Amino acid sequence: MSAVEIVELDAAGVAAAIGELSEVLADCVNGGASVNFMLPYGPDDATQFFRKVVVAMERGEIVLLAAKLDDRIVGTVQLGMDTPPNQPHRGEIRKLLVHRSARNAGVGAALMQAIEAIAKARGRTLLILDTASDSAERLYERGGWQRLGTIPDYAMWPQGGFCDSIIFWKKL
Repeated sequence: MSAVEIVELDAAGVAAAIGELSEVLADCVNGGASVNFMLPYGPDDATQFFRKVVVAMERGEIVLLAAKLDDRIVGTVQLGMDTPPNQPHRGEIRKLLVHRSARNAGVGAALMQAIEAIAKARGRTLLILDTASDSAERLYERGGWQRLGTIPDYAMWPQGGFCDSIIFWKKL
């Protein structure tokens, strides 16, 4: 397997890559990731989500990175920039997604390092995120993120049933 390539996509780039991005999202949801969606969930559902992301990107509310292996998008992460006026220094990490076929290849870590660098370059000095995933929790801890705490029954798993969510923060 080749090295992970991280690219920032603009709104047009996301629109052009919507098929690959949708495949990643649908794979993650179907693999049990609690990322706001419920089963059944397919690429058409994911396409609708990414169309909304494109609109938010056009308003400057989201930055999106894609991870490629062998010229194929296998992961993505977003930086939410749509903060209130009194929080211009803060950003939210959203939708860190890695296709199951590309896990344990450093994709998640590469995406997180890159999105943190972009956040810092854009004046964001405090980042927050939440996760229900044990493997993502370990990734964030290795990356220097601080665990704030756990909120019980915060969301639901795609197949149903409540899941806890762990809140993390990081000063850049």
